[in-house]
Amino acid sequence: MTDTSDPRRSRAGLSGLVVPVPEADPVVGAVRDRLDPHARAGIPAHVTVLFPFLHASLLDEGTLARLARTFAGHRSFAARFERFGRFPGLLHLAPSPDAPFRALTAAVTARWPEVPPYGGRFGDPDPHLTLAQGQDDDVLDAAEAEVRDGLPVVTRVTSVELVVHDGTVWRHRAGFPLGG
Repeated sequence: MTDTSDPRRSRAGLSGLVVPVPEADPVVGAVRDRLDPHARAGIPAHVTVLFPFLHASLLDEGTLARLARTFAGHRSFAARFERFGRFPGLLHLAPSPDAPFRALTAAVTARWPEVPPYGGRFGDPDPHLTLAQGQDDDVLDAAEAEVRDGLPVVTRVTSVELVVHDGTVWRHRAGFPLGG
């Protein structure tokens, strides 16, 4: 979730779909804990598939079943994180390849076109794993140097997770395995 707003002020009921990257935690965890407020609010190292998604009040069994079918139609895949990228005030790792992440986002937005990525603010956003946000360039430079020697991070993407904000922290709501 790369919205630079303070997640502690997030509205209860917000939801998002993310691909957790637990293999990144030993490499990026300390930086994220210091420089990404979403880490402190319960969001693990991840690549966002879609944020915001539907309000929690709309996440009924039918919606969860449609999500499960949507993601089951995509094969699991390997990804590497070894290249840094930046958006204004934000440092991230770019996945390679990024096409499978884009395909997951495209599948969800085709099914729920009323919820474009980041509310449509950024067009077609690049998949990324946020390390730090809301920081000056010198802080981002230092964070990049701190993480560099731990790269690459390699993962196998096997599922997408639905997370919901309870007004204080983000909580896991459901997981959806990818097919194959």
